[in-house]
Amino acid sequence: MEEVRINLGERSYDIKIGEGILDRIGEYLKDLDLGPKVLLISNDLVYSLYGERAKNSIEDGGFSVKVAKIGDGEKYKSLDTAKDLYDKAVDFGLDRSSTVVALGGGVVGDIGGFIAATYMRGINFVQIPTTVLSQVDSSVGGKVAVNHPLGKNLIGNFYQPKLVVADIEVLETLEKRELKAGLAEVIKYGVIWDEQFFDFLIDNKSEIFNLDTKALIHLIKKSCQIKAQVVSKDEREEGLRAILNYGHTIGHAIEAVSNYKKYVHGEGVSIGMVGAAKIAFREGLLSEEDLIKQENILKSYGLPTSYDDLKVEAIIRALKKDKKVKSGELRFILAKKVGEVVITSDVNTNNIKEVVNELGRE
Repeated sequence: MEEVRINLGERSYDIKIGEGILDRIGEYLKDLDLGPKVLLISNDLVYSLYGERAKNSIEDGGFSVKVAKIGDGEKYKSLDTAKDLYDKAVDFGLDRSSTVVALGGGVVGDIGGFIAATYMRGINFVQIPTTVLSQVDSSVGGKVAVNHPLGKNLIGNFYQPKLVVADIEVLETLEKRELKAGLAEVIKYGVIWDEQFFDFLIDNKSEIFNLDTKALIHLIKKSCQIKAQVVSKDEREEGLRAILNYGHTIGHAIEAVSNYKKYVHGEGVSIGMVGAAKIAFREGLLSEEDLIKQENILKSYGLPTSYDDLKVEAIIRALKKDKKVKSGELRFILAKKVGEVVITSDVNTNNIKEVVNELGRE
């Protein structure tokens, strides 16, 4: 088993990464000195595969467990779902010593963290991510939220978990589409921070898709280490942490305009990364060679690099509602080369419009 430490002072926590460690959840929770009650949040599919194992392990650790299942998909990451979960928490008698455990992908983790952050002004929270995307990204760093009909993750908070447990064994049941989508966020880490890791992803694509244990553990650990370095320097996204949103500006807009139905998150990010690279090229920041490198790796991983059947005007309107808008100005994260990005509001509006239009014509 490997561990990555997120250093945030009194809010520091560990990410445990390994194979077959799901059955040790109760042991890990026991070491954290938590209260006796645990609300285990999951969805029907994940719970049918791994829920009883997780529940039994937690109970073996001496905890009383209440299971709460939510629907599968972004549309369930809502205030309506949150209300149902608050009702279950109250009914179960959760108090400030109690714990929310989120077993699932990004949606389950985000709303589980949102409940933990807001119930009684904050109770304990543990993440058990079950997708590549959640293991390398959404479970790490403490951003929790629900969606609003006009934008993704508009209602949320920064709230750190007590522990993250990433068991690569659960990825064996992950749909191919979800596997690919998660790898978009992994590729993002190479672009924003580490060219050597970017090259590793090019050279080890077959091993990754074949779920090779060594390759997967390295991939997840390295991704978490990169995010840990960024988050430890800027926990609340006041500066540097914004680079983790590379590809998300256009990506989130595409997700919102398609009502979170046409593209899953990683697919939106993939298209958004190509858009950001094209803008950077037009702005004179990025070489054509590095633009092509980004497009090629995303295509090689079977990820979309363009959208269809969406209106350019609607995407532009959605961009203006992005969380990164500051004092009325939209901030973009743009690559200078593979391994280095900048945060800027100084982007030619025509370049943005032309690139968004171009992404829909390819």
